[in-house]
Amino acid sequence: MKKKVEKDPKDMRHGYTTGANATAATKAALLSLLLQKEVRQVSIRLPVGEVVTFNMENVRFNECEASATIIKDGGDDPDATHGAQMIATVQLSLDEGIHLDGGIGVGRVTKPGLPVAVGEAAINPVPRKMIIEAAIDVLEKFSLVKGVSIIISVPDGEEIAKKTLNGRLGIIGGISILGTRGTVVPFSTSAFKASIAQAIQVAVTNGCDHLFLTTGGRSEKFAIETHPEAKEEAFIEMGDFVGFALKQCKAKKVKKITLVGMMGKFSKVAQGIMMVHSKSAPVDFNFLAEVAKEAGVPTELQEEIRGANTASQVGTLMLEYEYHAFFSKLCLSIGNMSLKEIRGGLDIEVYIISMNKEVLGREVVVWDNPLK
Repeated sequence: MKKKVEKDPKDMRHGYTTGANATAATKAALLSLLLQKEVRQVSIRLPVGEVVTFNMENVRFNECEASATIIKDGGDDPDATHGAQMIATVQLSLDEGIHLDGGIGVGRVTKPGLPVAVGEAAINPVPRKMIIEAAIDVLEKFSLVKGVSIIISVPDGEEIAKKTLNGRLGIIGGISILGTRGTVVPFSTSAFKASIAQAIQVAVTNGCDHLFLTTGGRSEKFAIETHPEAKEEAFIEMGDFVGFALKQCKAKKVKKITLVGMMGKFSKVAQGIMMVHSKSAPVDFNFLAEVAKEAGVPTELQEEIRGANTASQVGTLMLEYEYHAFFSKLCLSIGNMSLKEIRGGLDIEVYIISMNKEVLGREVVVWDNPLK
């Protein structure tokens, strides 16, 4: 069997955002309409200042309208929209100005809290500006003062959106047209952080002051099943970015956070590590042994903990010998370290669960401020 060779991040190929692709398709469609010939290659300037050439998959035109189809290239980033077909359709209008809207497969905003108003197509401010400016630039070169109607469509957008947070954010019917830089950086942490911040903003705008931050799909499912009274916006998958999510919640004046996760990542949080990716820092088994000691675990088991291979193995050991106090103390440490990270300001509830969603420990750490 061949050994899988992982690429070094610096060697990975950058891709281009849905916003950049929509802009290029718009320019190609408008040029094709005005020239009455296929324009399959165009260059646009990205927000980062780079000029990039895009090739169209297909161009159609007649005297009244034109459309250009492009295939979104996300580079080496495992983005849900990589390979998606995007179509820009343009028509000249007697009304002055650029009229931009979303068609099939582009979501529509139904909840407040996003950078796009309720009722509008989910085309974010930067790509919206890029598309409109590209259209104006073409019109000026042809000395035209007529208006233009632009529709951005993504035929498979509704299906693709099921792999994103759009439904939770209230973006219905398709994907969002995104991108502040124009380029897609492979495995970009900034992209995930942006989605967390946006989800927290939507939750707060929609009246949620108690949020549930989870480390993955299984822990999120547990939180949803055990708190059916909470709004769907209140459940936010923070992944490895515990510290970032906590700070965003405090900044938005959230009153209470429930953290839900498993032994591996939460053992690190208990140590004060707030970025819990597997490569960020190892689990400190000496620390877990000290927690066990405080929970009354005998010396021989403490030594077994020090020699463990995984935090999950430690959890199984404590469960097997029914040292439930170990999990309680670990939950308290997680809550206290979380409050220390954000310097107080809210109450924190902590659940540690097993792989089969069994509650191993639960504690609440109340922010002790008499003025709150």
